[in-house]
Amino acid sequence: MRGVLRELHISGLGVIDDLDLPLHPGLNVLTGETGAGKTMITVGLALALGARANASLVRDGAPAARVQALFDVGQAPSEVPNVLDGWVEDGEVLLARTIPAEGKGSARVGGQLATASALATLGPALVEVHGQGQTQRLLEPAVQTAFLDRYAGDQHLVALAAFRETHDALQDATAALERLRDAARDRERELDLLAYQVREIEAVSPAPDETERLVSEEARLGHVERLMESGGAAEAALAGDDGGAADALGLAARSLEEAGALDPEAHELAARGAALAVEVAELARDVRGYRESLAVDPERLQLLRERIGALKSLQRRYGDTDADVLSFMAEASRRLAELAGADERLAELGGTVEALTAERVARGGLVTAGREGAADRLAAALGAELEELGMPGAVVEVGLDPLTPPGPSGAERVELRFAGGPDLAPHPLAKSASGGELSRTMLACRSVMADLDSVPTLVFDEVDAGIGGRAGLAVGRRLARLALDRQVLVVTHLPQIACFADRHVQVTKRGGTASAQALDDEARVHELSRMLAGLDRSESAISHAEELLVEARKVKANA
Repeated sequence: MRGVLRELHISGLGVIDDLDLPLHPGLNVLTGETGAGKTMITVGLALALGARANASLVRDGAPAARVQALFDVGQAPSEVPNVLDGWVEDGEVLLARTIPAEGKGSARVGGQLATASALATLGPALVEVHGQGQTQRLLEPAVQTAFLDRYAGDQHLVALAAFRETHDALQDATAALERLRDAARDRERELDLLAYQVREIEAVSPAPDETERLVSEEARLGHVERLMESGGAAEAALAGDDGGAADALGLAARSLEEAGALDPEAHELAARGAALAVEVAELARDVRGYRESLAVDPERLQLLRERIGALKSLQRRYGDTDADVLSFMAEASRRLAELAGADERLAELGGTVEALTAERVARGGLVTAGREGAADRLAAALGAELEELGMPGAVVEVGLDPLTPPGPSGAERVELRFAGGPDLAPHPLAKSASGGELSRTMLACRSVMADLDSVPTLVFDEVDAGIGGRAGLAVGRRLARLALDRQVLVVTHLPQIACFADRHVQVTKRGGTASAQALDDEARVHELSRMLAGLDRSESAISHAEELLVEARKVKANA
């Protein structure tokens, strides 16, 4: 058996000075005189599970109360609840709590500092405590609903899963539809703005790098007269009517050629002179061509300036360059197309919501029918169990209250209602049942469906409140049966329950200090006889105690 509480250590808590309590994987029973400290052990366990702490719990003279609970949770990942991921070491989890007499307390998980809320998160996966004001999971609507659904059977659970799938899909589709509807006005404003922006850019139709080209042309046209003047002067210097650099270089080249005919060393100079003469002549022709290409064109200049102004106006609003403006237009056009399809998406989502609503109604009807069919059977089974557990006349009703609109668990809320007698009106379990009644009702639920959930350790305190004799034996049998596949810890005053223990722990108090001791067979007989007659040496009580143990062994052997 995995997930069991292997050992509990408590110090400085109430009447407990220092106590180590090894526990059995099956049925553990704590007995002892009233006030001996039995309940303080369950209080200590609750503290390790994250219960609220108070400095008044600290033992007089002790600096702090300390509790450590060691759990064996197994090695295989499948054996470890998800909530415990990261806290398991060598198949064990250690929860620890310190409550100082003064100051702020602390909590640890596996030796690492943690918060009390972290303990409270991990605790429900390990232990479920019933009685003495501890939180009752059975009082939670979700747990009551899950209880009825499991009782209704596998086919019902399949129908419930299908309903939840449809419900979730409907929630998603409805949320998406509402988002589109809420955004309708903003969408219209965005559509108008985007359409205007695209039209404005398309009206100008910029080309990549157009502004740079036009600015260069505008600069040339804007200074054309000066450029013509400079070009004319350059042409005159190179090849004017009165001669120029080209003529002078031509004469120099010919002179060097004549010198080269007389002196070989002048050949190189003659070649260089000839090359320069050719280059300058070509330059003169090119300058003439450049000058002739220049023309005053005020109309073209005006058009250029207007075009550049339009392009720069776009750049001020949509990007630093022509490429940025074009990129903005492409994105705006894409968004326009997307928004233009919103009406189609609205219609599509509306149809989806309508279809899913009808499907949820149909699937919810199947879930409701399954619950209605199981509710009376569950109530009858619980009533029969409660009668055997010493609560004759107790009534449990399984109410189904319609939910509008349906929730993720169906179209109704499941509520267990309890009445302690036939003449009492049933009320919600949390408002009508005492601690002992709640514990026995939970025990009845566990008996009706042993696999209600996977919590490995169950703690019952006050389960024997107001019962005795035959009813006590019935409670003991139920607890023994529960302990076949999970660990059970019971605080009891009834020998009819204690006789079924796999480990019987006696809690005693001497000098204001509690201690706990696991009992062997002989000591168990004496403790049971004390519980029966108030005396541990009464021959008749001893005989009765032995009979109880024999009967308990028979019941457990046949379980």
